[in-house]
Amino acid sequence: MMVIFLITKLCCVESNKPKTVPCFLDDFHFQHTFDANFSSSLSLPLLLHLSFAASSFILSLLAKRGFQFLHSFPASVECYLYHSIADQLLDEMPQLKFSHFSNAIRRHTKKRSFVQVLQVYISMLRHGIRANGSTFPSILKACTELTSLSLGLAIHAHAILLGFEAATFIQNGIIVMYAKFGKIDVAREVFDELSERNVVSWTSIISGCAHNGFALEAIKIFKTMRKDSDVIPDFIALVSVLKAFTDVGDLEQGRCVHALALKFGLEDEPDLLVTLTSMYAKCGQVHTARYLFDQVPSVDVILWNAMISGYAKNGHADEAVVLFKKMITWKSRPDSITLRSAILACAQVGSLEAARWIWEFVRESEFRDDTFVNTAIIDMFAKCGSMVIARCIFDNIPHKDVVVWSAMIMGYGLHGQGNEAISLFHEMVQSKVMPNDVTFIGLLSACKHSGFVEEGRKYFYSMRDHAVEPRHQHYACIVDLLARSGHLDEAYEFIRGMPMAPEVTVWGALLNGCRIYGHVELGKHAAEQVFAIEPHNAGHYVQLSNIFASARMWKDVANVRVLMKERGVNKATGFSSIDVNGKLQSFFAGDKSHPRSKEIFAMLGELEGMLRKSGFVPHTDSALHDLSPEEMEESLCNHSERIAIAYGLISTTPGTTLRITKNLRACVNCHSATKFISKLVKREIVVRDANRFHHFKDGLCSCRDYW
Repeated sequence: MMVIFLITKLCCVESNKPKTVPCFLDDFHFQHTFDANFSSSLSLPLLLHLSFAASSFILSLLAKRGFQFLHSFPASVECYLYHSIADQLLDEMPQLKFSHFSNAIRRHTKKRSFVQVLQVYISMLRHGIRANGSTFPSILKACTELTSLSLGLAIHAHAILLGFEAATFIQNGIIVMYAKFGKIDVAREVFDELSERNVVSWTSIISGCAHNGFALEAIKIFKTMRKDSDVIPDFIALVSVLKAFTDVGDLEQGRCVHALALKFGLEDEPDLLVTLTSMYAKCGQVHTARYLFDQVPSVDVILWNAMISGYAKNGHADEAVVLFKKMITWKSRPDSITLRSAILACAQVGSLEAARWIWEFVRESEFRDDTFVNTAIIDMFAKCGSMVIARCIFDNIPHKDVVVWSAMIMGYGLHGQGNEAISLFHEMVQSKVMPNDVTFIGLLSACKHSGFVEEGRKYFYSMRDHAVEPRHQHYACIVDLLARSGHLDEAYEFIRGMPMAPEVTVWGALLNGCRIYGHVELGKHAAEQVFAIEPHNAGHYVQLSNIFASARMWKDVANVRVLMKERGVNKATGFSSIDVNGKLQSFFAGDKSHPRSKEIFAMLGELEGMLRKSGFVPHTDSALHDLSPEEMEESLCNHSERIAIAYGLISTTPGTTLRITKNLRACVNCHSATKFISKLVKREIVVRDANRFHHFKDGLCSCRDYW
């Protein structure tokens, strides 16, 4: 409720002056609203002066409620309120005029000396000089900057009692003040009471809503302004409504606002450029965002963050890392958000060398002890393939909260290191840190990737002992654990007993288990459930097609392709990237576009010869086409990860670890071939596919063929 309306009503009752009062006011609301807004932060000395000049009612009300001196400001500010040097100087002047006080208020406002602004205002009231409309914008700004809602409420009351409730330029300042205090309902009340609204009025309320999380309300008010008034929005209004459209993810309407900016000739406004860049980046239009980004003459950290985060979250992680390095080269100072976005991007890229560079930068920065940054660093090294470095960073964090512990456990889960994850979980519990739902996702993931069926069951059913209610992701982990280990019927019964409707991850886990063990009928049922929930995800169709292909059911394979075509589903293009000397090289299946393609395919041929001599038999069941055995073998040996391995072998010195990232799940044939290759060429080969890490060495894989 608007306290100033309440005070106005009561003051009017006190003076027996009839006035129209909003109907929503009653004594109950008055008591609770007044206490809530005044009882913890009102400065009594200031209120004494205001009430002396405005109404004795406020003072009597405070006295009635037994208010003591309250500590909304430091003691030094209270001292200023009593002993202003400016006040003493003004006292010594023989003839005090309004202009003396007005000039002093204006001067202090320009210097951002907001305590002094209030000093001078109090002195003016003490000397019996009536404020006029030009005084209040500066006073309201001072209240806002000093973050005192109670002072602002008192000033608002004073403005109304002096008859300025219809002064649009003063009421605009009051709207801004309440918006900055997060009191949007009060700001909206003031706005609705305005008889005349100018562009500042509309902009103030739109901006207030947009910056306080009321995006839909901001959009609604903006549309009302365009429809019901002849006000032309300024760039501040456009910035605010763009933020609102960004928050709700409405790119098309955001583009319409961009067109308005062009229409009104506002496209070169720096703040508008920044907001447009941020909108396009957050909505995935990174190329448009980068074009606008490059037009901004002076890039601040907020814009760097928007662009780097936009790249990182929209499939352009490598560009995010490059842009972060550019930021550092330009001597721009990143903040914690910048670093976390860059770290996220580096984790997606999977470049261990880039990860080490970022870590060195963090160690030399002010953020070396930032828990959020260090947690992101642990996650980054885990996703870049080095649990050793991740554990080293973890061990050196002195005060570990649940987020840090969970990040490390999640890392072990990603690498299928079940024993390490379980050991760390028990260490966490012994350290009196309560696990949360993320902790259990990591722990159950470690169990499912390690084949720890009994352990997985045990930890799932112990979750409530730690006050953690199982969520859908936890159920999906158990279904995956059971299905991977061949307990398909148990997995299906577990799904049927779930307390919530199974989502796509649950049915997808069962479908994957059916693919592994060739269970056609149950696989078809799981696929039907998946298609009903997520009909346009090509990966599910590929899983079903694999089941049929393994069973040599080529007509059913063809039917799946027809179904995909009818539904407009396109299979994601598989590619693999390899990090060589800090540079990523990406390859597609059968890719001959690289300048060294002749050398690459020569190495591929050499590897195939070595594989045959060593007794390797291709898994032709992995081929999805009804091809001859020779065609199947040729198709399989040209998969993207095999090409990446060949490129790594011709581009690095003997003994160098090859680090490869694949956007899809590795096929059975390539997995088996890579085990052989690691032994034949005496290399460690680390592959991160869509599900987990595989560390190949001496003919073995860390997953122990359980994946």
